[in-house]
Amino acid sequence: MRRQVLLFISILSLSSAIGQVSYSIPEEMPKGSFVGDIVQDLGLDVKRLKSGKARIYTGDSAEYIELNSERGVLLVKDRIDREVVCAQTSPCALHFQVILENPMEFYSITILIQDQNDNPPQVLYPVQTGGSLVDEMVPRSADVGYLVTKVVAVDVDSGQNAWLSYKVQKATDRALFEVGSQNGEIRTIRQVTDKDAVRQRLTVIVEDNGQPSRSATVIVNVAVADSFPEVLSEFTDFTHDKEYNDNLTFYLVLALAVVSFLFITCVVVIISVKIYRWRQSRILYHSNLPVIPYYPPRYSDTLGTGTLQHVYNYEVCRTTDSRKSDCKFGRAGSQNVLIMEPSSTGTMQRIQSEKNILDEPDSPLEKQD
Repeated sequence: MRRQVLLFISILSLSSAIGQVSYSIPEEMPKGSFVGDIVQDLGLDVKRLKSGKARIYTGDSAEYIELNSERGVLLVKDRIDREVVCAQTSPCALHFQVILENPMEFYSITILIQDQNDNPPQVLYPVQTGGSLVDEMVPRSADVGYLVTKVVAVDVDSGQNAWLSYKVQKATDRALFEVGSQNGEIRTIRQVTDKDAVRQRLTVIVEDNGQPSRSATVIVNVAVADSFPEVLSEFTDFTHDKEYNDNLTFYLVLALAVVSFLFITCVVVIISVKIYRWRQSRILYHSNLPVIPYYPPRYSDTLGTGTLQHVYNYEVCRTTDSRKSDCKFGRAGSQNVLIMEPSSTGTMQRIQSEKNILDEPDSPLEKQD
């Protein structure tokens, strides 16, 4: 309550301030930057600041400036953005009071905020949406000085930092259009002819007058045609070609990615198979498992003596026009080879008897044609 009364009395007594002082500082100063020495400038004493419980008062300005009673100086409490504090108001200043108690004293302080060129120009027209193909249309009958459009831009800075200039940076035909350096008006500088391209593109750069200078760029698409259908057909074909090229590029990249993936996959599979076969061969080569012989059932040792019977080979040769045939028996391959089962003895006897019959000159088997 006491503080509110004190502030109320101070506000009523503004017109009778004991002293006042002004300072000028640039915007965007870092926190803790020095503003001014009020002890020296107001003729005060540091002890008086401490005994009088010196403090500052002023609405919102208190959050930007603070008083250091130990040194008797004013410091930047928070970064000051002139565009936020004052907008387009010029000059931009902070007003506050330094208040002392016992006895009551107050001093008026004014701090001027100097503008810095910290903002680039902002283009208001043409609006840069990114999807506009035509901003303005110029008839082919346009004379010299025909007003095509006007680039509108602003700068939130103040003073000379907000002075803007315009110039053409790039153009499809530099001999056809120009832009006013001060007003941003785009006009024709010669007669439009039938040979001029329908699609005209201008890149205009907007610069301020600050140090260092800041700039912004705006693109203006102009159509040189007498009717809107002509413009529409021209720009529709252009859009179609662009979309076709974009799609073709996409599919080419996709096809290349698929082919590369398949190739890499095949290489990996082939290498994996090679490695697998090599590992299997190495495993079989180093195996220490015993080899178990296999004998067909008809050649097993049925006598239990451990000695296999003999194997007999024979060959029969016959012709259609010969009365004689040959039957050859081979010797046993070895004394310890596979033998035939006992049940096959009759078969061997039958074969032997057939051999005797064939050897006879008048064998009935040979008479059969």
